[in-house]
Amino acid sequence: MQLHRHTSAAPDPRERGLDIGRTWEAQTRNTAKLYFDFFATLGIAPQKVRDLAEQSHAALHAWCPALAEEAEGWANGAGLETWEMSVVNARTEILAAAPRKVGSHECSTAVYAPARASAPETIQTWDWHDHLAPDGLLLEVTPSPGRTTKTFTEFGTLGKIGVNSEGLGLHFNILAHSRDDDSAGVPVHAIARRILDEASTIDQAIDIASSARVSASTVFTVFTATASGTSTPRLAASIEVSPAGTGVVDAGSDGWLLHTNHFLDPVLAEEDAIDDGALSPQRLAHLGRVRTELACLGIADRAKQFCSSEGASSVVCFHPDASAPRHEQWQTLLTISVDAGDCSLAYAAANPADAARDGFLIF
Repeated sequence: MQLHRHTSAAPDPRERGLDIGRTWEAQTRNTAKLYFDFFATLGIAPQKVRDLAEQSHAALHAWCPALAEEAEGWANGAGLETWEMSVVNARTEILAAAPRKVGSHECSTAVYAPARASAPETIQTWDWHDHLAPDGLLLEVTPSPGRTTKTFTEFGTLGKIGVNSEGLGLHFNILAHSRDDDSAGVPVHAIARRILDEASTIDQAIDIASSARVSASTVFTVFTATASGTSTPRLAASIEVSPAGTGVVDAGSDGWLLHTNHFLDPVLAEEDAIDDGALSPQRLAHLGRVRTELACLGIADRAKQFCSSEGASSVVCFHPDASAPRHEQWQTLLTISVDAGDCSLAYAAANPADAARDGFLIF
């Protein structure tokens, strides 16, 4: 995956989208086509894909008009119709409607947020189908005067993993719940972006996430440089959203908050729809084993320890299986850490072992 950086100071959402779309027309158009073709391999009819994309965009427009306008500008700038851009922005919502599932072998997140820490220490892998992400975007925007959002995302999604200048960071993992459906809710990637654009505290992030009607499940692991919360001070929490409701999982007493691709909230976990072959429980168990080794390390050493134990390379670091159908091939495309203290992302387009060896870049 080739990563590209873009900074837009445009204050108007539509103008901001136009700026992004015009600058990255080729990458945006290519990603939209790759996803449209991918959904066909999962058994979703082209008209169904378009309908879901249009309906999900309508849900976004009703929930957050500013982000809908940015998406419309981005599509227009890239020479696409809005629904074509929404095929990517609502890709999780469209996946929820697929008769042929792609599993949940993706994304491991670890956040260490002990009391009195200067800022949480974090690391995440982003595991996905490599042929769908030949390019990735590191986007910096000014959603309101004096405020900055930085996010890693795909060309066509409004947000994913990121941080803001208010000292709040966010990691992102997909989930699956038995009540996920084809009702085309607010795109979960747009929820991540709105949290980054508007939230300064964990409680505010919970309120934003809880206010959206969703049709697909996801967890936003949020954390702040300073403790926040009206009743119980929080430095980190995982906000699990699903059509069945929202669950909040706080960091443990040791300061650790770990998440992979299954529900941890006990109520939502009762209807977890993780597939039988998923490695999510094994990956979470691995993170539990190595968590104490990750604390108080620089990002390179943290990445090295992230996949250090025996068997971790096959649990945390994914490599494509050339013998499998393309839509079943997984690869660790990104290793990323979020620094909520100085509003930066440390990243490498590689798995943790390779990133530890070759180094990280700062955005």
